[in-house]
Amino acid sequence: MLTGDLVRLRPVEPEDADSLHRWHNDDEVMRWLQSYFHTSLAGTRKRIGDRQENTYEKVTLCIETLEGKLIGIVALRDADPINARAEVDIYIGEKDHWGGGYGTDALRTMCRYGFDTLRLHSIQLGVVEANERAIKSYKKVGFQVDGRYRQSFYRDGEWHDSLLMCVLKDELT
Repeated sequence: MLTGDLVRLRPVEPEDADSLHRWHNDDEVMRWLQSYFHTSLAGTRKRIGDRQENTYEKVTLCIETLEGKLIGIVALRDADPINARAEVDIYIGEKDHWGGGYGTDALRTMCRYGFDTLRLHSIQLGVVEANERAIKSYKKVGFQVDGRYRQSFYRDGEWHDSLLMCVLKDELT
């Protein structure tokens, strides 16, 4: 387990499928995520049961409070050992834990793992520009805007720009 100030990160277990299913079928939780498909409980359980173990290329971990409550997911993916870079995805599924610093702490903890253990040099992410709460969190960790994808995300009948953000090892706060 990886431990931050507010959270622990641990591998995904089959019993996590019910929470993941609930989150993936909550329109508010999924609002700014690229993968936005309602799923069946059976399908979610199968996907979790069939998922491959964590590897250098992809590490997916559950976010728990220090008291052990599952609240979200964070993943480092597409790790490139030659260029020492990867992408990170994160979301907090438990809405009563939004705004409490849990996502920021989980992101910082995962980035520290990427830099220290996986020996990455840079970690990047994509975020819809309208997702101001997420951008604020990412900036607290040290992410900076490196680019813009114009009108790349469609939600609620409207096109939104997405931002490419990156943090280098020596910029992590």
